[in-house]
Amino acid sequence: MSIPENNSDFVPVASEIAREAGALLMGYFRQRVKVEYKGEVDLVTVADRQSEALILERIRARWPNHDVIGEEGARVESGSDYRWYVDPLDGTTNFAHAFPVFCVSLALEHKGQRIAGVIYDPTRDELFAAEQGSGAYLNGEKIRVSTIANLAECLVATGFPSHKRHQNPNIFFYHQITLRTHGVRRAGSAALDLCCVACGRFDAFWEFNLNPWDTAAGVLIVEEAGGRVSDFKGGPFRIDSRETLASNGLVHQALLAEFDAIFKGRGMEELPSPVEYVKSRGK
Repeated sequence: MSIPENNSDFVPVASEIAREAGALLMGYFRQRVKVEYKGEVDLVTVADRQSEALILERIRARWPNHDVIGEEGARVESGSDYRWYVDPLDGTTNFAHAFPVFCVSLALEHKGQRIAGVIYDPTRDELFAAEQGSGAYLNGEKIRVSTIANLAECLVATGFPSHKRHQNPNIFFYHQITLRTHGVRRAGSAALDLCCVACGRFDAFWEFNLNPWDTAAGVLIVEEAGGRVSDFKGGPFRIDSRETLASNGLVHQALLAEFDAIFKGRGMEELPSPVEYVKSRGK
């Protein structure tokens, strides 16, 4: 499916919107804003809401006929061929605790196909952007995924859900993949983790149960940087699949093999016992 001819301003305008929203977030970040809860554990702040309101206003002013789906409740669903996915503050828990790892993420679909994505990290002033078929960029410079082909030499990333962590099996994946790589990082922003894969800082990233606004922009940026994104069986990534595995492509099959073994319980290293550790410490 081809991209519409009038797409030339999507990334530049979305970049301006993301930078404006990022500046708003930084103002609140310096103030240490009050934290609220949406549910038992999911955090939300006035910064999330104000950022989303700003983004929605800017999109509606520039593209009044486009649909919009936002994390904090923004919904414009008119049946348009164009749909924006908006995460006004990816990394809210980090933000609320003054840990400077968070971003603004905007992605645009046309008839179900992702055609533009922008992710802005205001703490580092790094803007990642991609347009379908035109490559991926960091602050205007083209980026590519890493060239590491040996899983044992890889630095990878993952994330854990804020909701019902005890029902999520990712701790087993974290343990097993840690043993088979240089290490696993958990920074708390899926969108930025995907950007780090795109520019070669990470060689791979996986996470369970992400939402469309978490992944839409980052997945396009990874793909346009030469990477691969799939579900945990190697099937095509779907915006609603809730399984995200992104890599430089070279280690993707090795990770899929590890995932398959973990799901089947094969070759699992036993987690060390804290009780046994205490006993040995006294010797």
